[in-house]
Amino acid sequence: MKVIYTGAQTEMGKIGKAIQSVPIEKTFLKLEMERLVKYFTVAGVIICVLILVIYGITRGHWLEAVLAGITFAMAIIPEEFPVIFTIFMALGAWRLSKQQILVRQIPAVETLGEITVLCVDKTGTITENRMVVKELVVPGDKLTINFKETPFLPEAFHTLVEYSILASQRNPFDPMEKAFHQLGECYLAQTEHIHRGWQLIREYPLSKELLAMSLVWRSEARDIYTIAAKGAPEAIMDLCHMTSDEMARVTQQVSGMAACGLRIIAVAKAIFKPVSLPPIQHDFDFEFVGLIGLQDPVRPTAKEAIQKCYQAGIRIIMITGDYPATAQSIAKEVGLTHAEAVISGETLRRMNDTELQAKIKATNLFARMIPEQKLRLVNALKANGEIVAMTGDGVNDAPALKAANVGLAMGEKGSDVAREAAGIVLLKDDLSSIVGGIERGRGIFDNIRKAVAYILAIHIPIAGLSLIPVLLGWPLILLPVHIALLQLVIDPACSIVFEAEPSETNIMSRPPRPPKSPLLSKSIGLSSILQGISIFITIFLIYSVSQNRGLNIATARALAFTTFFTANLALIISNRSFSHSFFQNLVRPNQALKWVALGTLVLVIMILFLPYFSTTLEIRLLSPLMLVITLLLGIICVLWLDLFKFVLPKKSGS
Repeated sequence: MKVIYTGAQTEMGKIGKAIQSVPIEKTFLKLEMERLVKYFTVAGVIICVLILVIYGITRGHWLEAVLAGITFAMAIIPEEFPVIFTIFMALGAWRLSKQQILVRQIPAVETLGEITVLCVDKTGTITENRMVVKELVVPGDKLTINFKETPFLPEAFHTLVEYSILASQRNPFDPMEKAFHQLGECYLAQTEHIHRGWQLIREYPLSKELLAMSLVWRSEARDIYTIAAKGAPEAIMDLCHMTSDEMARVTQQVSGMAACGLRIIAVAKAIFKPVSLPPIQHDFDFEFVGLIGLQDPVRPTAKEAIQKCYQAGIRIIMITGDYPATAQSIAKEVGLTHAEAVISGETLRRMNDTELQAKIKATNLFARMIPEQKLRLVNALKANGEIVAMTGDGVNDAPALKAANVGLAMGEKGSDVAREAAGIVLLKDDLSSIVGGIERGRGIFDNIRKAVAYILAIHIPIAGLSLIPVLLGWPLILLPVHIALLQLVIDPACSIVFEAEPSETNIMSRPPRPPKSPLLSKSIGLSSILQGISIFITIFLIYSVSQNRGLNIATARALAFTTFFTANLALIISNRSFSHSFFQNLVRPNQALKWVALGTLVLVIMILFLPYFSTTLEIRLLSPLMLVITLLLGIICVLWLDLFKFVLPKKSGS
């Protein structure tokens, strides 16, 4: 054995270098979260210091000033954002796993819902990757195979089947080679055309330069080598050194078979005396044997899945190694748009990147492609501003899977290298599972947006009630312990409740979210701000009126605190959906909400009715009338803004 290359110079090493050269990009949501946290934190620290200074100078109580500053810091610093991002992504990955989708890289959960272009392999994703021989063609004759209706195989086709088996592995795993063996076992099992005792001498593998492979066999009795070759018709015609007329005749036959959606494999044979074998296949004197047409059935779910993608504004690009005519036939069967335009791998090779970026805008079908060309497709689509998902299973697919915004590796037949490079592994190699993942990804982003809108709304009254008493010289409404108790409801609400929220009914009938659109649209942001201001004004007025009526500070604080808890619960319900009313949200199923609501009720009862808690929190028990008032005002201050959803334009996409 002679070692030619090692390490990074080997083919595997080159793939590894290509994967390492692909930069890891931060997702938009992560960047948006970082931006929001930075703004909130900077604003919180600045205002916190101002409150501390103003309170200390105007009142002279620096310990209380520090307490007021801490209260405001607790009120405005958004510690919930990291909680949201972590829990939503982790639970989202768990929910996707229940749909046979394994998430290897958490950011892929977010990006899955943003994709604008889905690039899929035909074989195994759109089709079942279950080959069946449907047609045999030899010079001067043709036979359509139907195992139920074809009782025997005419003699003219025996050699074609024989050499198709000899050109395959003895114990095949490839569906195409399995189909050849199935055909031989069905019709030639008891004939001299099946050679179970022959010895395999050498294999000439498929290469980028020659899409054909040859196996060299030694027979039991004859001191001679038999070579069987199979591969792409143009490669086999090249090996057989056909004349232009012969090539034209075979090409015409291939076109007719491809138009029927068949995958065409050509077979050739050669004889060689047992001397030193040549280094390349071209050195054998091959004789053309015939053509085999195989059918790979389309998955029953493929057409519906593609239509769902189109309804969701997602473009589908189909990639295959088959003939353009075969690809077009399958594309038309599953309803792929613009199936008449197709780019072959050879045409792609001659294009520069600029030409490819222009052509790919109107081309959804790529045939006769090799895996390495997928990377160019990904880069061209990304250069056009698309969010790209790419499927793949082979070792050579790894760079494209890594470069795509979402790499989708096939779990059933994918290589380890492809799985390592991809962000998501499909445990079920089916296009419908990808569509289900996209729907879940969109739902996760929607729910994150709802949670952020809720956090923005709830922090406004907390910040206002912490700041205004300091500026007006009043006793503090909310103490740090009150903020901590509110967080016992806010944290599970913004994480568990909104994460468990079912997807909107129109989630797969709207276009993908623009890649650089803000987390909160103007309409949702304005709605959240108005909700927060409304809650703040309501609680502030309750506190002011109770002060003017001569109620002690403990009672006034109890009124404000109880109203706040009620309004917070109403705010959660209102923000469960941007397209449903408050009362519709009230009856929509969400098991987590029931537990949060029950926990809120128990917490309020404990605070109001247990002396230890009421003394510690400096509040007093309210009368039944006061409790009813706080309940009604807490709901009304949120409910009137419910009309806001149906008045402002829905630029949010929900």
